[in-house]
Amino acid sequence: MPSLRAHVFRVAADGPDDISRVEALFADGLKPRDVVAILGKTEGNGCVNDFTRGYATTSFETLFAKHDVEGVSIVMSGGTEGALSPHWTVFARERVDAPGERALAIGVARTADLPAEHLGRREQVLSVADAVTAAIADAGIEDIADVHFVQIKCPLLTTQRIARAEASGKTVATRDTLKSMGLSRGASALGVAVALGEVEASEISDADIGTRHALFSGRASASAGVELLDHEIVVLGMSAKWSGPLSIDHAVMKDAIDTQSVRAARERLPANGQLKAVLAKAEPDPSGDVRGNRHTMLGDSDIAGTRHARAFVGGVLAGVFGMTDLYVSGGAEHQGPPGGGPVAIIVEQET
Repeated sequence: MPSLRAHVFRVAADGPDDISRVEALFADGLKPRDVVAILGKTEGNGCVNDFTRGYATTSFETLFAKHDVEGVSIVMSGGTEGALSPHWTVFARERVDAPGERALAIGVARTADLPAEHLGRREQVLSVADAVTAAIADAGIEDIADVHFVQIKCPLLTTQRIARAEASGKTVATRDTLKSMGLSRGASALGVAVALGEVEASEISDADIGTRHALFSGRASASAGVELLDHEIVVLGMSAKWSGPLSIDHAVMKDAIDTQSVRAARERLPANGQLKAVLAKAEPDPSGDVRGNRHTMLGDSDIAGTRHARAFVGGVLAGVFGMTDLYVSGGAEHQGPPGGGPVAIIVEQET
């Protein structure tokens, strides 16, 4: 009986336009049409004006256009502070003549373009929730408990987008473009929480987004960027409709140094498994403390707090896994508890 099989490749990038190692994967036999998503870490600042994300996205769109492939989810997260390494994680799937045996499952979906006046508000939450549900169905995951990570690329507000909305008589959630990144990430994460039954939609008001930290998803990861107007959604989980040696599990870090939860998640996966990817969220604890000690990430006027958090959590996880090509995304509004965040681990069992 046929099933689906996932493939995950993690390759280095010498710059936001360096797609050479992905081209090498194609030369080695990976079919471009089998690729469903690319998650990338680029060496920009991760803020509103981080154009490395758009540069990388355009480079991959050009590559796939050469192969007559459309619809690949290209999710770029800027910021490789500290010793984090710029890299690409390639997710592919194919149909194989093998019975399903419970393995890594991948699903994708997109929303419609988000009107500027909906960003950071309930309309964004509900739109994302619907698309996450669609991506879960695309993955063939029948139990939402089997969803371990939902990666979302979401839009942000620019001065031009704000001006167009206000010219048409609309109001926006904020006129601060940097703050809009956090609101968009937070609303997107709450959309995941609604889709996964972690939070009831009726519990969420516009005023809760970015402020009511007790509402969160333990499996959401959202990254905002200027390079899109819709949402790209990638769901990762386990399904009996899939086969192959790949498995995924996740942890929810209670704070930025919670390695115990991460190690426990790794121990639930096959001991002889080769590490294929680590995907994580990071944020400065909004309380200003980490386990009772004051941190200065939120008070630095020179460097955004999300940049500090990526470097700090990236170092913590690099020590756990012995690798620096980690997908650590900054800004974890409603993505895990305050100061913490989800971490997904994918391994390939030796056969």
